[in-house]
Amino acid sequence: MKIPAVCATAVLIGGAALQQAVPPPRPLLPIPTARQLEWQRKELAIFLHFGVNTFSDAEWGTGDEGPDLFDPARLDAEQWVRVARQTGFRTLILTAKHHDGFALWPSRYTEHSVRSSAWRGGRGDVVRELVDAARAHGLDVGLYLSPWDRHEPSYGDEAAYNEFYLGQLRELLSDYGRLTEVWFDGAKGPDAVDMEYDFDAYWSLVRQLQPGAVIFSDEGPDVRWIGNERGFAGVTNWSTIDRSRVHVGNADTGYLNAGDSLGPDWVPGECDVSIRPGWFWHADQEPKSLEDLLDIYFKSVGRNCVLLLNVPPTRDGLLDAADVERLYELRAALDAIFSADLAAGARASASNVRGGSRDFEAARALDNDLDSYWATDDSVLSAVLELELGTPATFNVVRIQEPVQLGQRIAAYRFQVERVGDWITVSAGTTVGHKKLDRIEGVTARRVRLVIDEARAHPLLAELGLHYDPGR
Repeated sequence: MKIPAVCATAVLIGGAALQQAVPPPRPLLPIPTARQLEWQRKELAIFLHFGVNTFSDAEWGTGDEGPDLFDPARLDAEQWVRVARQTGFRTLILTAKHHDGFALWPSRYTEHSVRSSAWRGGRGDVVRELVDAARAHGLDVGLYLSPWDRHEPSYGDEAAYNEFYLGQLRELLSDYGRLTEVWFDGAKGPDAVDMEYDFDAYWSLVRQLQPGAVIFSDEGPDVRWIGNERGFAGVTNWSTIDRSRVHVGNADTGYLNAGDSLGPDWVPGECDVSIRPGWFWHADQEPKSLEDLLDIYFKSVGRNCVLLLNVPPTRDGLLDAADVERLYELRAALDAIFSADLAAGARASASNVRGGSRDFEAARALDNDLDSYWATDDSVLSAVLELELGTPATFNVVRIQEPVQLGQRIAAYRFQVERVGDWITVSAGTTVGHKKLDRIEGVTARRVRLVIDEARAHPLLAELGLHYDPGR
């Protein structure tokens, strides 16, 4: 396969030829904001469900629990952060207040908080301990503040409660430095008084006080729920949706799981799932197996999402030893798979290169840089990228990445290997986005190619990688 000859225009200046640069591709709108792009590239976050439920052995507290129930004798946020950093997680998100209304910081708006507990003599602040530990280790922090509050007396009085909630939200957004994610949901139990949460006001306050933070809810506005709590994105997963079709607390889960190729809003998915059967720690539960966690990884990060894995602290205030061991096993398995790229150093060629320019040549898809990319001419909607590996390589994972800063384009592709002069398809899919990971049966080949059959606009490719999973 031949790369077209360079066709950039040469002009004569002072007797010397100067190559005019080929203009870069136009973005395919919508495209991510800077905060969305930063969030997506982190790929892994830990959720910390912690509070009175940890001590009452409940998943949803009643709001009647006494504050002294909360008493983690050995709480060590440093341990949470150290484990997260060493196992490759970049962000920790804490349930600052769950549905029971108990605040893990000394809120000025309620007595139902750590201030009224015996823990740290009533002078403790879990949020503070987490943000201080995280920043010491260079990690980011996000916070979840449940809109449903089963303790607060004003709940049910729409105006009064929304003012109360905004007061607590302002404390969290103002008093703890930079946050990178603020997490909302629309949960309400069957016994909850019917009232409307003023999400527009909540989100406006986040924008004002934490402009760099992404906002999560069913509909975004920055990050959307993926439609289930199993950690699985759709096989087809667009980062775009139509937010007018989604309502917090009553959303079409199938729509959220797949996204919408024609959606006017860039709202990528986050896959939330717990390492255990429950969200809070329970003594009689065990963590998921390593194979289950790998399956979740490939169906979340490997399907254009961020994985938000819940790892709940125990009643002592520590991450459970069994959960910690499983996280290190997961890190070791991922390192074994992805530490070597068998496509590195390959000779790349393409059926089309934008303007014949070296700025957009096929080799850009092998340079380990998400900000450079192979690009085709505007009129091209299907294309082929071929790799000559030199010596035969055995692999069972294919990694494909688009430069989503210019939009999501690929709608159908095939990955093929050469066999005695024939091209054999070993994987096929629809969307790619930030990262698509295809697990295949082990195959050995010297020549491989990615065939892009359909794209919403001329295709761009940031990275194409080949990896071997020794555990399969």
